Amino acid sequence: MSTQQPGVPAAEVPSIQWFPGHMAKTRRLMSESLKLVDIVVELTDARIPASSRNPEIDRLVGQKPRVILLNKCDSADDGATRRWVDYYAQKGVPAIATDCRSGKGLGAFLPLVKSALSAQLARRAEKGMGGQPIRMMIVGIPNVGKSSLINRLAGAKRAKVEDRPGVTRGRQWVSLAGGIDLLDMPGVLWPKFEDPAVGERLAFTGAVKDDVFDAELLAMRLLWLLNAEYPAQLAARYHLKEGETDGLDAYGLLCLVGKKRGMLIPGGEVNTERAAITVLDEFRSGKLGRLTLELPPED
Repeated sequence: MSTQQPGVPAAEVPSIQWFPGHMAKTRRLMSESLKLVDIVVELTDARIPASSRNPEIDRLVGQKPRVILLNKCDSADDGATRRWVDYYAQKGVPAIATDCRSGKGLGAFLPLVKSALSAQLARRAEKGMGGQPIRMMIVGIPNVGKSSLINRLAGAKRAKVEDRPGVTRGRQWVSLAGGIDLLDMPGVLWPKFEDPAVGERLAFTGAVKDDVFDAELLAMRLLWLLNAEYPAQLAARYHLKEGETDGLDAYGLLCLVGKKRGMLIPGGEVNTERAAITVLDEFRSGKLGRLTLELPPED
């Protein structure tokens, strides 16, 4: 899916980069902690499964067993999510769709982990060490749902949950019933997004702090993309009539949304800043419908 859009020249779109100092520390901490765990549980955002995967995780994890959770699946296109699960399966990485806030899909989580560790668990049992806890490291970019996962599994509010990046700063161990220990790592991005579209998609979902980009420009680009890929959902949310978006550039789409919501200032002009914040908030909260912004590569 392309994000090059009329009305928003690429030269005007800054490359979104965000790598606070604590993230460099987290990367080192993650590398040092791998020897303490049996398996790595990587959470991604089902709306942007590729862009929400830190490319450095593959290098850091190496041959350590891993499973992937496509989280926030209730806000993603179900058909696209199934394609991603199949894609990872073909790559030899077990994956499931989940929504950690509601608990959807988590019934399959522990069986998936035990299946991925079956050989290791069998060796432990043979040595009479079957009672040892399974130790998992929970990793993922900011705001992807790690704390929600831990709280769901623990059955209590054990980790701080907020809908903004950068909340979890230190390493946290959480013990669960049934011999499971979870190591929660702070969310970590990477120093440079080689593809500007990756930074943009992360900004769409709120994985990057809002104060590092122009909200109006970002909302314009999101509206253009959704109008091309999910026009029915966009029309339904903002009560757009058939053909009403024909010929509009990205700025025109933002103004149209603002008019539909009555976001006018004296003189009849649209308050595009308010409209932009509304579009971004409604996309992030799932109010625009089940949307996925990228599909797996076709091998």
